[in-house]
Amino acid sequence: MRLVYKETGIEVQLGDIVETSKGNKVRVEFFREPHKPSSSGKVSVKFIDQDWSQEFYVQVIGAEWIEREDRV
Repeated sequence: MRLVYKETGIEVQLGDIVETSKGNKVRVEFFREPHKPSSSGKVSVKFIDQDWSQEFYVQVIGAEWIEREDRV
């Protein structure tokens, strides 16, 4: 299973600087795989211009899991 950006198909890497769906610049700190087939997984990010982190669904950074073994 791999986490990739929907627009480019490039694999998400720790440390990537991306823009959220609301236009905030964030650094990818951690991501975890979906825990069940209906889940999309989560990504933890640190806001570049602020000193705090938050966890979002992967769609917020324009990403999706591919090659999922838990789905047919």
